Amino acid sequence: MFIFGSMKDRFDRLRGDFEQDLKTAKNTRDIEQLQIKFLGRKGPVQALMQDLRQISAEERPLFGKLVNELKVELEHLCEQALQAFQEADLAQRIESERIDVTLPGRQRPVGRVHPISQIMSDVLFVLRGMGFSIQIGPDIDSDYYNFEGLNFAKDHPARDMQDTFYVSQEFLLRTHTSNTQLRVMEAYRPPIRVVMPGTVYRNETITARSHVFFHQLEGMYVDKGVSMGDLLATMEEFLRKVFQMPLQIRFRPSYFPFVEPGVEVDLECISCRGKGCRLCKCSGWLEIAGAGMIHPEVLRNGGIDPEEYSGYAWGMGFERLALLRWGIPDIRMFAENDLRFLSQF
Repeated sequence: MFIFGSMKDRFDRLRGDFEQDLKTAKNTRDIEQLQIKFLGRKGPVQALMQDLRQISAEERPLFGKLVNELKVELEHLCEQALQAFQEADLAQRIESERIDVTLPGRQRPVGRVHPISQIMSDVLFVLRGMGFSIQIGPDIDSDYYNFEGLNFAKDHPARDMQDTFYVSQEFLLRTHTSNTQLRVMEAYRPPIRVVMPGTVYRNETITARSHVFFHQLEGMYVDKGVSMGDLLATMEEFLRKVFQMPLQIRFRPSYFPFVEPGVEVDLECISCRGKGCRLCKCSGWLEIAGAGMIHPEVLRNGGIDPEEYSGYAWGMGFERLALLRWGIPDIRMFAENDLRFLSQF
């Protein structure tokens, strides 16, 4: 019979080739390639089915049965090999991921609050206790709210490109949180007692005392009969509560377009206790705030009658307060994300 002649030899050779390749397989990928090579659409097992036409009708059922048995046998061998490799891979992965519960635990570093966030939280806590509410203004604002409505002259140097970051001809990154003053006046009627914290931006040279962005607090109180004495008393009480120690404070006459009269508030340098150092430029004092009585034009622009109401305002930087509280010599350290510095707080 034809099937027991040359075709039997072909079956044996095919099985031998398969077993030889199976012995050299090293992983599941090799087994998958072996399946494609022998059992795929173009493989030798499928080619055997093409020989049915050469076989007599009497031998075809037996031939088909033998081809099918060979196919099942090879598939079974592939499945066994795949399972063996998968079990080996699993055992290896389990071993590599094994945890020795007798080892001491790994200590995770505890996160810290950034010093600027700390001083901001402390300052706002003190001011809320003194009766001030909190208002937040936009970082990008119009020239009107940042300059013109606050009584800045058209040719004021602060409006120049070298001092201000302009987004467009009309809009800019705010240079102070004073931009929120008019918005609050427009939204509320006196008495108004608010503080306005936020980030401000100035096109300045970065030094130990200044940066292109920093965090500022604007305070404002508007009511009938508000005086300069109220401002000075508020500033002294506020600063002593923030630093929780006796402080040398001085007020110097100064000019700001949106207040009249205006003063600058200085603290004795806590870093050198007034002896002079790099932080205070050897003066013994560090300016921390600008303040004054709100200019009548600013009140008028905010929709408040300056003949009936008066008010004071002040602005200070959180970085300056932090420099003084912790005796930090360089404002740039707050923005460098150096964990050696930040982990101390």
